[in-house]
Amino acid sequence: MMRRKLLALPLALALSVVVGEAAMAKENPVLGTIERLDPAFDKLVEPGAVIELLVEKKFEWSEGPIWDAANRRVLFSDIPRNMIWEWSQNGGLKQFLQPSGYTGTEPFTGREPGSNGLTFNKAGELVMCHHGDRRIAKLDGGQFVTLADKYQGKRLNSPNDLVFKSNGDLYFTDPPYGLPKQADDPGKELDFQGVYRLDSRGELTLLTRELSRPNGLAFSPDERTLYVANSDPKQAIVMAYPVKSDGTLGTGKVFFDATQAAQQKKPGLPDGLKVSRDGTVWATAPGGILVYSPAGKHLGTLATGVPTSNLAFGDDGSTLYITADKNLVRLQTKVKGW
Repeated sequence: MMRRKLLALPLALALSVVVGEAAMAKENPVLGTIERLDPAFDKLVEPGAVIELLVEKKFEWSEGPIWDAANRRVLFSDIPRNMIWEWSQNGGLKQFLQPSGYTGTEPFTGREPGSNGLTFNKAGELVMCHHGDRRIAKLDGGQFVTLADKYQGKRLNSPNDLVFKSNGDLYFTDPPYGLPKQADDPGKELDFQGVYRLDSRGELTLLTRELSRPNGLAFSPDERTLYVANSDPKQAIVMAYPVKSDGTLGTGKVFFDATQAAQQKKPGLPDGLKVSRDGTVWATAPGGILVYSPAGKHLGTLATGVPTSNLAFGDDGSTLYITADKNLVRLQTKVKGW
C-alpha cells in the first residue's frame, strides 16, 4: 500500500526542563476519533490517546506502510505517483524511490501504477508488490529483481499485499486493481483473483481463488491462521483460514463482515490488516480501522473519517503507523506488533 511536515517532535520531549521550567513540546493535529466499544479496548489503547497527523494531504493514495528498523523510518507507497516515501521522526518526509511499481517505457494508462504492499525479507531486502509491472520484486543493489510474475505461464493480475511466514515462505494476494481497466482489462490473463504462496525454492502455489478481491493479509502470532481481507463492497469481509502443516490453507470462515457498513457508504473497504503479538486483529474497513479480539469480538474502531488503506507497527513495536487516504498518521498502543 505524504504530507508536508507538520513537525512531529519526539515523544520523549513532550515534557522537558529548560532553565528550571517545564516546557511542553508542540502537539500534532488529530485525525478522526477513537470509538471504544468494549472495556478490553482500554488494554490496547490508553484512554485519552489520539490519532496523530504526521503528514497531511500530501499524497494521492498512500498505502503499504512498513517499519524499517535499521534506519528507524517508515516506508510507504503512493501508488498513483509510482513512488515510495519515507518518514522519520528526525528527518521528516522524503522521497525514497521512484519508479516503485511500474518500470515500462510506455505511459501507464491506469490509476495505480506504483508499488502497493511492502515488507522486508530475512536478508533485510525490501520486497514489494508491483502493480504496474504485475509482479513481486525485491530491491537488490538499487535494481529490481523479479521473484514472481506468472502462475502456470500466465501473468499475475497486480500483486497487492504480502507477508512472510517465519520459515521464509511469502504469502501474497493478487486482485486486479493495478490493471488499467481492472477486472475488465484486456491484458488480464488469469480468470480469477488468487492468494498465493512463494516458497524458498521459488515455487508458486495457488492457495485459494474463492475471494473476489483478496487484499490485505496477516498471520496470527502462532501462524496457524491466515487472515485475508476482501475489498469488495458487495462482500466486504475478512476471512480466517487455518494454515496446514504443509503451508497450504484449509477451509476458511468469515472472521468479520462489514458489508452493511460498506453499503452505508462509510469510507473505505477491507484492505490492509495487522495482528499484534497478543492476537488482536487491526483491520482497515468501512469507517477506519476495526479492532477485533482473536475470538472475533469487535472491541473498538479507529474512526479516521477517511478511506484508510493499511497500517504497520513501528518504533519499539507499540506505534501504529497508518496510511489514511492522503495522510500519514500514528497511534500509540499498549500492545506491540512486529
